Amino acid sequence: MAETGGSSPGADDRGGLLPEDSLLTLEQYLDMQRAIGNENRFRILTYLVDEGSHSAKTLREALDMESNTLHYHLDALVDVGLVENRKRNEPTSSGLYSYYRATSLGEGILEHGVRELMREEWDLLDAYGS
Repeated sequence: MAETGGSSPGADDRGGLLPEDSLLTLEQYLDMQRAIGNENRFRILTYLVDEGSHSAKTLREALDMESNTLHYHLDALVDVGLVENRKRNEPTSSGLYSYYRATSLGEGILEHGVRELMREEWDLLDAYGS
């Protein structure tokens, strides 16, 4: 592909879809979409957006997920930037406390992606449904 001369990431893969000075590449945006295309990841992100920051233990119990399954999907969400893992600086009696929270990208992709489509479907059913 031809060089655009821009120094931002993925300058050659935009195809006019992203601004020249975009902070993320098209591939990064698509990775985020793929990540929430998995039902477990969608449920985790939805819970974090709706309920706020939580420990893995709380997430496991609330979502009724096996620990290894939960951590696998949490890692995938962290890898694409939709969720972040935060650790307290000071240990408690049970050790260092780690919790997960949705990032602004996670909130945005959920609110302006899948949830918006779901709301539109409900609106259409209300307007034209049986």
